[in-house]
Amino acid sequence: MRGAEAAAAPALRLRGAELAYGGRRLWSGLDLDVAPGEFVAVLGANGAGKSSLLKVVLGQQPLRAGTVEVAGRPARRGDRRIGYVPQQKGLDPATPLRARDFVRLGLDGHRWGPLLPSRRADRRVDEVLAAVGATAYAREPVGRLSGGEQQRLRVAQSVVGDPVLLLADEPLLSLDLHHAGVVAALVDQCRRRTGAAVLFVTHDVNPVLPYADRVLYLAGGRFRIGPPDEVMTSQTLSSLYGAPVEVLRSGGRVLVAGAAAAGEHPHAHEEVS
Repeated sequence: MRGAEAAAAPALRLRGAELAYGGRRLWSGLDLDVAPGEFVAVLGANGAGKSSLLKVVLGQQPLRAGTVEVAGRPARRGDRRIGYVPQQKGLDPATPLRARDFVRLGLDGHRWGPLLPSRRADRRVDEVLAAVGATAYAREPVGRLSGGEQQRLRVAQSVVGDPVLLLADEPLLSLDLHHAGVVAALVDQCRRRTGAAVLFVTHDVNPVLPYADRVLYLAGGRFRIGPPDEVMTSQTLSSLYGAPVEVLRSGGRVLVAGAAAAGEHPHAHEEVS
């Protein structure tokens, strides 16, 4: 794909996508185009298939039906055009790897052996470290850094290779409200600077609400896609869950509460669960 055709291709496209494990269908008939630079928040109850959607895009989980493309090409494992921010998990305190070397793994971590000297790579790592506010501890062992500092480095590692698509899989888990807001803002800053599209899986919508262009809400084998103000309503979520769900707004924050059908439980987006 070249020229105007490549430029016109969505960063992510799913058509007629269906995902199932055994006899359990998580969702089907999913059509989704994510434009370059667009921020899409993926919400829903546990087991709805949010993280599984990212595995599909990463080429790690096959669809039962439909297609998935990244920038005009079929999704595949090891696609260097995709950046990935995993869940926040503390690194072993004994890990000797320096912060800047951890970030550089996003450039050449697929290669065997020690990192090769490269002024261009070093400049790129320096730029990204500065962008996420991690320059001050660039030479510190990653295992000695706080959870929030480590998650800044994961964001840096995910964007250092200039991806066209950035996937974030519950990156706010285990972070307090302040650091969750910081990480969400960093992802937004990176996508605005690079033009990468973002698919951001989260239980807590509030940190990403200021940045999300659209919401993909998965529940009970169904889904809704649209602007946050259209999807995050009592009427829409009650329809998705097939049971009364109340969406409350207070001080610019969203709270979702109510009984859910089929053993699912709408969660208070105020909390990380």
